Amino acid sequence: MQGAATTPCTTRMAQVVRRGYQRGLMRRVIRILGIDPGLRRTGWGLVEADGNRLIYVACGSLETNDSADLGDRLVVIHDGLARVIDEFRPDEAAVENTFVNANAAATLKLGQARGIAMLVPARAGLVVSEYAPNVVKKTVVGAGHGDKVQIRMMIGVLLPKADPQSEDAADALAIAITHAYHRRSLALKAARR
Repeated sequence: MQGAATTPCTTRMAQVVRRGYQRGLMRRVIRILGIDPGLRRTGWGLVEADGNRLIYVACGSLETNDSADLGDRLVVIHDGLARVIDEFRPDEAAVENTFVNANAAATLKLGQARGIAMLVPARAGLVVSEYAPNVVKKTVVGAGHGDKVQIRMMIGVLLPKADPQSEDAADALAIAITHAYHRRSLALKAARR
């Protein structure tokens, strides 16, 4: 409809519809899958966001055999994440961005694991968001350069029932928490488009 005039009434209706959408999006309980991709261990963590309240659901990690072929290791990650999604039925997913390090081959392999970590939830129909490691640390710890001990401590404060058995699972919970806090701004941006 090129050239169609918008009246104050139609503009107002669009605003009301968008606000109603935003309210509905923020009011229902959302189950979030956080994924910390890695070729040796991929952590996963699930939380539910009920308004500002966070509820621990589950967490764990998928381990691959270091001596297996790369393709076989990626299949382990794929199948494990598919089982998690099938069992827990998350509404949204969040994955940590990778950082580039001095070893290009290791960065490339990590990128392949991250690709699987993004593909599996996307194929299941979930919206997949990405967060930089510093954003995750700043959201959970309050500083962009917090260490693993601080993250685990804050996981215990924010999710008292959580007891992650690995750093990867704790990091995945931190990613899910980050998405729970940042998803509101993402939804508002999307509604403005």
